[in-house]
Amino acid sequence: METKSSTFNASHGVMTEEVGVISGELELVTTCDEDGILSLKITYVGAEEWYTLPGEEYRLFDARDHEVVHGMLVKVLERS
Repeated sequence: METKSSTFNASHGVMTEEVGVISGELELVTTCDEDGILSLKITYVGAEEWYTLPGEEYRLFDARDHEVVHGMLVKVLERS
């Protein structure tokens, strides 16, 4: 299982399942297993409570794409 983590500033906010929109300095963590199952969680930098992004099960065709997909997610969420 591989985990990637990035911090970014979301000035317009990111929608979460639990609390709605969060904004500011956030941390995105993605985890991908050998079958390509991808989990996404997000938090305020330095906070202990984690939130999930909307959507159903995320699966990569090839688990080797995890780093690229993680980077793309950060860029998209940063622009939100």
